[in-house]
Amino acid sequence: MKTIKLTNAIKKIKGMKSFYSFLSIIQLFSYSIIQLSAQQDTIPISLSQVIYESGVHSVDALVAKNQFRASYWEYRTYKAELLPAVVFDGTLPSYSKSYNQFQNTDGTYTYVSNDFSQMDASISINQNIPWTGGTLSAKTDLQRLDQFGSGAMTQYMLMPAAVTLTQPIFGFNRVKWDQKIEPVKYQEAKTQLVSQLEAVSVTAIAYYFNLLLGEINVKIAAQNYQNTERLYTIAQARRNIGQISENDLMQLKVSCLNAEGYVTEAQSAFKASMFQLRSFLGYGENAVLIPVIPDSLINLQLNYPQVLDLAKQNSVLSQDIRRRMLAASRDVSQAKAARYNISLFLSFGLSGQDNHIPDIFNNLRGNQVVNLGIRIPILDWGKGKGQVKMAESNREVVQSQIEKDKIDFNQNIFLLVENFNNQAKQLAIAGETDRIAQKRYETSVEAFVLGKIDVLNLNDAQTSKDDARRNYIQQMSLLWSYYYQIRSLTLHDFANNRDLFADYDGIVK
Repeated sequence: MKTIKLTNAIKKIKGMKSFYSFLSIIQLFSYSIIQLSAQQDTIPISLSQVIYESGVHSVDALVAKNQFRASYWEYRTYKAELLPAVVFDGTLPSYSKSYNQFQNTDGTYTYVSNDFSQMDASISINQNIPWTGGTLSAKTDLQRLDQFGSGAMTQYMLMPAAVTLTQPIFGFNRVKWDQKIEPVKYQEAKTQLVSQLEAVSVTAIAYYFNLLLGEINVKIAAQNYQNTERLYTIAQARRNIGQISENDLMQLKVSCLNAEGYVTEAQSAFKASMFQLRSFLGYGENAVLIPVIPDSLINLQLNYPQVLDLAKQNSVLSQDIRRRMLAASRDVSQAKAARYNISLFLSFGLSGQDNHIPDIFNNLRGNQVVNLGIRIPILDWGKGKGQVKMAESNREVVQSQIEKDKIDFNQNIFLLVENFNNQAKQLAIAGETDRIAQKRYETSVEAFVLGKIDVLNLNDAQTSKDDARRNYIQQMSLLWSYYYQIRSLTLHDFANNRDLFADYDGIVK
């Protein structure tokens, strides 16, 4: 008899308001993508697609590639310094007609008119000597002088070749140290590029799962609102026949209002996540991205010693350590060389002059110049020694920092490997919890309709269901994030067992 009364009361209430309420829910809250805009472009997108496009279109990826281009051209500049530099210097005809002061043999001065034009051209070749730190230069110079007026004439002066050697003795050999450091810096830039692109993937994974979680929250909120509305309708009917207290009815009404508010909050958060991922990938504002839960999961167990060996071989840190140690040793060498700055300058050349260029070679006169320059600090009150000690102390500081960086790096690798290996189990537990919580909620709804449980138990089942679903997505996000963080540190693809690399030539073009 009570069941018949309850059924009749429910039908009566539904006849008055349930149809319109349910229709409103479907139109407004069932799926928020419909609410964004009917004119927008709907784009289904997978996690693998987001990872790929983030490495191509994201601003972070473009910044990493531009930084690599700068390092590439810095390396090319260093390589150019090892090659001969050819320089042409020329002066267009310069014309002068003026009075110049001239001293006569008796000591008096007169002004004479000088009317002439002059041209000159030279080619020089300069070559750094990496082994000694010196510079070798060769130069050819030709000058023409045209004298106008009553004694008009043309003369040429030619220096077919002049060779100059500049060599520091016990000095700092910058080119030699550049040969040690610059290749390491360039290799560091290459590994840094790959590492940064993997870090971009980690960011893309976080944005993707934020959007996926936002979509799930919208669905959860809409479903909860629909269920709460339906249960509130049933609770009203049960209240009419005295099967539920006024307090439980009001509590269910509060739950209904809260559920409506959660729908609005979930929609706002979903739109924010949509905007974040859309901007990151470079999509237009009309694009609506529809994420899906990844079908394939990472089924790997990593070995810490193997991962650590790969990280030491491939990581940016290994190149960074080499560069920092070389730079510290270079500074010590430079400080020591500055204490005794001795340089040798040697120049040899032939030159001659005549009214005709071919005749100059018959009139060449030897012109040998030898200069020896020397500069040795006698008393600097310990300045040079202090600079050396300071450079040596800085090198020791760098060594200590490197040791600490190694320890922190190894610890980070260990924690990431442990977290990744444990995450597969955590994900499996979260998945099973999600299924059980969903089943429990469905059972609780049926029990509430039949009057077997109260509102508190129903709300607890709903909260557990929602939390379990969110936790499953978050655990999946952690699994992918840990994996790509390890890839970023090792520059190795464990799924395909190959080292990671980038299209370096294509990036610099």
